[in-house]
Amino acid sequence: MAISIIIPTLNEAENIGKTVAYLLKNGGDTLREVLVVDGGSTDDTVRLAAEAGAVVLACPVKSRAAQMNLGAERSSGDLLYFVHADALPPDNFVQQIEKARAGGWKMGNFRYRFDSPSWLLRFNASFTRLPYMFCQGGDKTLFVERSLFEELNGYNPEFVIMEEYDFLRRAAKAGYKWVVMPGECLVSARKYKKNSWLRVQIANILVFNMWSFGLARPPALKRLYGKLLA
Repeated sequence: MAISIIIPTLNEAENIGKTVAYLLKNGGDTLREVLVVDGGSTDDTVRLAAEAGAVVLACPVKSRAAQMNLGAERSSGDLLYFVHADALPPDNFVQQIEKARAGGWKMGNFRYRFDSPSWLLRFNASFTRLPYMFCQGGDKTLFVERSLFEELNGYNPEFVIMEEYDFLRRAAKAGYKWVVMPGECLVSARKYKKNSWLRVQIANILVFNMWSFGLARPPALKRLYGKLLA
Protein backbone atom coordinates (compact mmCIF):
# COMPACT_ATOMS: atom_id res chain seq x y z
CA MET A 1 0.00 0.00 0.00
CA ALA A 2 1.23 3.47 -0.93
CA ILE A 3 -0.69 6.42 0.49
CA SER A 4 -1.10 9.78 -1.19
CA ILE A 5 -2.44 12.44 1.18
CA ILE A 6 -4.37 15.26 -0.47
CA ILE A 7 -5.11 18.53 1.32
CA PRO A 8 -7.24 21.26 -0.31
CA THR A 9 -6.33 24.72 0.96
CA LEU A 10 -7.39 28.34 0.83
CA ASN A 11 -5.65 30.77 3.18
CA GLU A 12 -4.56 28.11 5.68
CA ALA A 13 -1.22 29.64 6.71
CA GLU A 14 -2.14 29.22 10.36
CA ASN A 15 -2.42 25.43 10.08
CA ILE A 16 -0.81 24.02 6.95
CA GLY A 17 2.83 23.87 8.04
CA LYS A 18 1.97 22.03 11.25
CA THR A 19 -0.39 19.65 9.45
CA VAL A 20 2.05 18.70 6.68
CA ALA A 21 4.92 18.18 9.13
CA TYR A 22 2.72 16.01 11.37
CA LEU A 23 1.57 13.83 8.46
CA LEU A 24 5.09 13.34 7.13
CA LYS A 25 6.39 12.50 10.60
CA ASN A 26 3.75 9.84 11.24
CA GLY A 27 3.24 8.51 7.71
CA GLY A 28 6.31 6.28 7.66
CA ASP A 29 7.47 4.41 4.58
CA THR A 30 3.87 3.82 3.49
CA LEU A 31 3.32 7.50 2.82
CA ARG A 32 4.20 8.24 -0.80
CA GLU A 33 3.50 11.98 -0.80
CA VAL A 34 1.55 14.86 0.68
CA LEU A 35 -0.07 17.03 -1.96
CA VAL A 36 -1.41 20.45 -1.01
CA VAL A 37 -3.79 21.71 -3.68
CA ASP A 38 -4.28 25.42 -3.29
CA GLY A 39 -7.29 27.34 -4.52
CA GLY A 40 -5.66 30.77 -4.73
CA SER A 41 -4.48 31.66 -1.25
CA THR A 42 -3.47 35.25 -0.61
CA ASP A 43 -1.50 34.45 2.56
CA ASP A 44 1.62 32.30 3.07
CA THR A 45 -0.13 28.93 2.66
CA VAL A 46 1.77 27.90 -0.46
CA ARG A 47 5.19 28.84 0.88
CA LEU A 48 4.66 27.22 4.27
CA ALA A 49 3.30 24.01 2.72
CA ALA A 50 6.31 23.70 0.44
CA GLU A 51 8.75 24.44 3.28
CA ALA A 52 7.12 21.71 5.37
CA GLY A 53 7.72 19.15 2.61
CA ALA A 54 4.49 19.03 0.62
CA VAL A 55 4.12 18.94 -3.13
CA VAL A 56 2.11 22.09 -3.88
CA LEU A 57 -0.32 22.28 -6.79
CA ALA A 58 -2.25 25.33 -7.94
CA CYS A 59 -5.87 24.70 -8.85
CA PRO A 60 -7.55 27.20 -11.19
CA VAL A 61 -10.89 26.58 -9.46
CA LYS A 62 -11.53 27.65 -5.86
CA SER A 63 -13.53 24.58 -4.82
CA ARG A 64 -12.57 21.70 -2.53
CA ALA A 65 -14.10 19.15 -4.93
CA ALA A 66 -12.07 20.43 -7.88
CA GLN A 67 -8.94 20.77 -5.75
CA MET A 68 -9.19 17.23 -4.37
CA ASN A 69 -9.85 15.82 -7.84
CA LEU A 70 -6.72 17.55 -9.14
CA GLY A 71 -4.72 16.15 -6.24
CA ALA A 72 -6.00 12.64 -6.94
CA GLU A 73 -5.17 13.00 -10.63
CA ARG A 74 -1.59 14.10 -9.91
CA SER A 75 -0.99 11.60 -7.10
CA SER A 76 0.78 8.25 -7.45
CA GLY A 77 -0.43 6.18 -4.48
CA ASP A 78 -2.91 3.33 -4.73
CA LEU A 79 -4.75 4.71 -1.70
CA LEU A 80 -5.98 8.30 -1.43
CA TYR A 81 -6.35 9.99 1.93
CA PHE A 82 -8.19 13.32 1.96
CA VAL A 83 -7.39 15.54 4.92
CA HIS A 84 -8.47 19.09 5.81
CA ALA A 85 -5.74 21.56 6.71
CA ASP A 86 -7.08 22.03 10.24
CA ALA A 87 -7.59 18.34 11.06
CA LEU A 88 -4.87 16.09 12.50
CA PRO A 89 -5.59 12.35 12.30
CA PRO A 90 -4.39 10.00 15.06
CA ASP A 91 -0.63 9.43 14.98
CA ASN A 92 -1.21 5.77 14.03
CA PHE A 93 -3.46 6.62 11.10
CA VAL A 94 -1.45 4.44 8.70
CA GLN A 95 -1.78 1.35 10.91
CA GLN A 96 -5.50 1.94 11.37
CA ILE A 97 -6.06 2.33 7.64
CA GLU A 98 -4.06 -0.83 6.97
CA LYS A 99 -6.18 -2.71 9.53
CA ALA A 100 -9.40 -1.45 7.94
CA ARG A 101 -8.27 -2.53 4.49
CA ALA A 102 -7.28 -5.94 5.83
CA GLY A 103 -10.86 -6.21 7.08
CA GLY A 104 -12.15 -5.68 3.55
CA TRP A 105 -13.00 -1.97 3.72
CA LYS A 106 -12.27 0.13 0.65
CA MET A 107 -13.03 3.46 2.30
CA GLY A 108 -13.37 4.88 5.76
CA ASN A 109 -12.85 7.77 8.13
CA PHE A 110 -12.09 8.58 11.76
CA ARG A 111 -14.09 9.98 14.62
CA TYR A 112 -13.02 13.38 15.81
CA ARG A 113 -12.74 15.68 18.80
CA PHE A 114 -12.39 19.44 18.89
CA ASP A 115 -9.42 21.37 20.23
CA SER A 116 -11.74 22.93 22.78
CA PRO A 117 -12.88 21.95 26.29
CA SER A 118 -16.48 22.96 25.52
CA TRP A 119 -18.95 20.29 26.63
CA LEU A 120 -21.21 21.26 23.73
CA LEU A 121 -18.43 20.44 21.27
CA ARG A 122 -17.68 17.18 23.10
CA PHE A 123 -21.37 16.38 22.67
CA ASN A 124 -21.18 17.14 18.95
CA ALA A 125 -18.05 15.05 18.52
CA SER A 126 -19.64 12.03 20.22
CA PHE A 127 -21.89 11.57 17.20
CA THR A 128 -18.95 11.18 14.81
CA ARG A 129 -18.49 7.57 15.91
CA LEU A 130 -21.78 6.73 14.16
CA PRO A 131 -21.88 5.60 10.50
CA TYR A 132 -24.98 7.60 9.57
CA MET A 133 -24.79 10.15 6.76
CA PHE A 134 -25.48 13.18 8.95
CA CYS A 135 -22.49 12.26 11.12
CA GLN A 136 -20.01 12.42 8.24
CA GLY A 137 -18.07 15.31 6.71
CA GLY A 138 -14.58 16.24 5.62
CA ASP A 139 -13.28 16.96 9.13
CA LYS A 140 -13.32 13.20 9.75
CA THR A 141 -10.84 12.79 6.86
CA LEU A 142 -11.47 10.05 4.29
CA PHE A 143 -9.39 7.22 2.89
CA VAL A 144 -10.52 5.57 -0.31
CA GLU A 145 -8.84 3.11 -2.64
CA ARG A 146 -7.87 4.75 -5.91
CA SER A 147 -9.75 2.14 -7.94
CA LEU A 148 -12.98 2.95 -6.10
CA PHE A 149 -12.42 6.70 -6.34
CA GLU A 150 -12.00 6.37 -10.09
CA GLU A 151 -15.00 4.04 -10.39
CA LEU A 152 -17.14 6.74 -8.78
CA ASN A 153 -15.56 9.47 -10.96
CA GLY A 154 -14.18 11.25 -7.93
CA TYR A 155 -15.84 14.24 -6.37
CA ASN A 156 -18.55 15.97 -8.36
CA PRO A 157 -17.14 19.44 -9.21
CA GLU A 158 -20.67 20.86 -9.22
CA PHE A 159 -20.71 20.42 -5.45
CA VAL A 160 -19.01 23.57 -4.21
CA ILE A 161 -20.31 22.55 -0.79
CA MET A 162 -21.36 19.13 0.61
CA GLU A 163 -18.90 17.41 -1.73
CA GLU A 164 -17.99 14.71 0.81
CA TYR A 165 -21.64 13.90 1.47
CA ASP A 166 -22.37 13.63 -2.24
CA PHE A 167 -19.41 11.28 -2.72
CA LEU A 168 -20.48 9.05 0.16
CA ARG A 169 -24.07 8.96 -1.03
CA ARG A 170 -22.99 7.90 -4.51
CA ALA A 171 -20.70 5.26 -2.98
CA ALA A 172 -23.59 3.89 -0.90
CA LYS A 173 -25.84 3.73 -3.96
CA ALA A 174 -23.12 1.76 -5.74
CA GLY A 175 -23.03 -0.72 -2.84
CA TYR A 176 -19.99 0.58 -0.97
CA LYS A 177 -20.14 1.39 2.73
CA TRP A 178 -17.51 3.11 4.84
CA VAL A 179 -15.97 2.13 8.15
CA VAL A 180 -15.64 4.57 11.04
CA MET A 181 -12.29 3.74 12.60
CA PRO A 182 -11.80 4.03 16.39
CA GLY A 183 -9.13 6.75 16.30
CA GLU A 184 -9.90 10.46 16.64
CA CYS A 185 -8.88 13.40 14.50
CA LEU A 186 -8.11 16.61 16.35
CA VAL A 187 -10.23 19.27 14.65
CA SER A 188 -10.12 23.04 14.98
CA ALA A 189 -13.06 24.67 16.72
CA ARG A 190 -12.44 27.98 14.94
CA LYS A 191 -15.84 27.98 13.21
CA TYR A 192 -17.54 27.79 16.59
CA LYS A 193 -15.29 30.50 18.05
CA LYS A 194 -16.17 32.90 15.24
CA ASN A 195 -19.86 32.10 15.50
CA SER A 196 -21.90 30.58 18.30
CA TRP A 197 -22.54 26.87 18.84
CA LEU A 198 -26.24 27.40 18.14
CA ARG A 199 -25.63 29.39 14.96
CA VAL A 200 -23.34 26.69 13.53
CA GLN A 201 -25.86 23.98 14.43
CA ILE A 202 -28.67 25.81 12.68
CA ALA A 203 -26.55 26.37 9.58
CA ASN A 204 -25.41 22.74 9.45
CA ILE A 205 -28.87 21.27 9.96
CA LEU A 206 -30.50 23.62 7.47
CA VAL A 207 -27.96 23.08 4.69
CA PHE A 208 -27.77 19.33 5.26
CA ASN A 209 -31.53 18.91 5.00
CA MET A 210 -31.80 21.15 1.96
CA TRP A 211 -29.10 19.06 0.28
CA SER A 212 -30.60 15.76 1.44
CA PHE A 213 -34.05 16.56 0.04
CA GLY A 214 -32.76 18.23 -3.11
CA LEU A 215 -34.29 21.60 -2.24
CA ALA A 216 -31.44 23.73 -3.64
CA ARG A 217 -28.43 23.42 -5.92
CA PRO A 218 -24.93 23.51 -4.41
CA PRO A 219 -24.14 27.15 -5.37
CA ALA A 220 -27.31 28.31 -3.59
CA LEU A 221 -26.45 26.19 -0.56
CA LYS A 222 -22.97 27.68 -0.42
CA ARG A 223 -24.36 31.22 -0.59
CA LEU A 224 -26.80 30.43 2.21
CA TYR A 225 -24.08 28.87 4.37
CA GLY A 226 -21.87 31.90 3.81
CA LYS A 227 -24.65 34.25 4.91
CA LEU A 228 -25.34 32.27 8.06
CA LEU A 229 -21.74 31.96 9.24
CA ALA A 230 -18.78 34.32 9.41
